[in-house]
Amino acid sequence: MANFHNDQAEGLRRMLAGPRPRVFTFLSALPDEEKNAMLTNLGASLVRSGSDVLMLDARAAAGGIAAQLDAPRRASLLDVARQEGRMSELVQSMPQGFGVARLAHATVQARSQLEAAVQDDLLMRRLGQAFGTLAREHDIVVVDGELGVDDGFALPALAGGEIVVQVSNSAASIKAAYSMIKRLTSALGRRPISVVVSGVDERQAGVVHDNIAQVASRYLATRVELLGSVPADEHVGRAARLGRSVVEAFPLAGASLAFRKLAGRCSMADLAPAAGMRMAG
Repeated sequence: MANFHNDQAEGLRRMLAGPRPRVFTFLSALPDEEKNAMLTNLGASLVRSGSDVLMLDARAAAGGIAAQLDAPRRASLLDVARQEGRMSELVQSMPQGFGVARLAHATVQARSQLEAAVQDDLLMRRLGQAFGTLAREHDIVVVDGELGVDDGFALPALAGGEIVVQVSNSAASIKAAYSMIKRLTSALGRRPISVVVSGVDERQAGVVHDNIAQVASRYLATRVELLGSVPADEHVGRAARLGRSVVEAFPLAGASLAFRKLAGRCSMADLAPAAGMRMAG
């Protein structure tokens, strides 16, 4: 099964060779609410910078980005792979300008089907093909991800994209983030991973990153890069209560400036060597 997962990741890199799309899978050492706020505002910032953005909810639990955005239930990638849905039914357009799709529905039945799919090579190939087709329709794919019991992704192809761990400056969050990086390294092998630091300024983010990077380099032989940071800013919550992104509602807020900078980093063609793996085969 490990070889199959590697084949899926390599297959994604071949299919997505070239400048588009970029696939970023975000894990988080913070509560769902904070992760979803970061993803929503990053997605909106990417759209405002001119990118065609897809947000993929790849979480098994109900706390993922699709539920947070109250996106209507449509066909999932798993439905398409099981030939119970159509590609045209996958994406729901959101007011923030990006589209939202689901890997699977957050139900007990869907979770059991997804777990069973991992043992079915044909179904997993269909799932990977459906994802590749969907990804090619967008410039950037932002994945709300999580690690499975085997420390890998439910969609193996995500291992071929860029992986980002959200962390804060609390000791518990830093410990949890390092644990995720250790699990990723165990499952995927040595590869670059990035962090985005929430709730701090750039200087503090640098300190958090340096702490994680030094330990990861020493004990895991893994390079950890700093993708960016977003300061604590009450405007984020105020914008959410208005049903808008902070970059739209309060464009001059500190968080808005940080999200625009983060979106710029994600859009840069030469980011891959520093923050993940280039999609070329």
